[in-house]
Amino acid sequence: MDSSFERLQSRPGKGFPGGKSLAMLAGAVCTVIAAMVATVLAVALAASVVVVTLMGGVLLFVASLAMRARRTAHAKVRAQADVGPQILEARHVGGHSWVAYGWDRRR
Repeated sequence: MDSSFERLQSRPGKGFPGGKSLAMLAGAVCTVIAAMVATVLAVALAASVVVVTLMGGVLLFVASLAMRARRTAHAKVRAQADVGPQILEARHVGGHSWVAYGWDRRR
């Protein structure tokens, strides 16, 4: 009696004619299909890398504009605050020591 393992193995000489040619043709077709899928995936990966790079560049550009606007706004505030010399109050506390008041306040 044949075991199930022997029944599953291919038997040379038994089967339909041209089976080996058909298997080779199917293998070639599957190889071409796999190559096409790999090409599509490679193009998609390259496109996503380009998109991420462009988005990063746009983000850096917008961040530089924001920093420039912030610097300009701070410069305007400082220019308005520095309208003239600031007068400090000082008090002699003895010897060579003085205490100044008002230097830490903004006008």
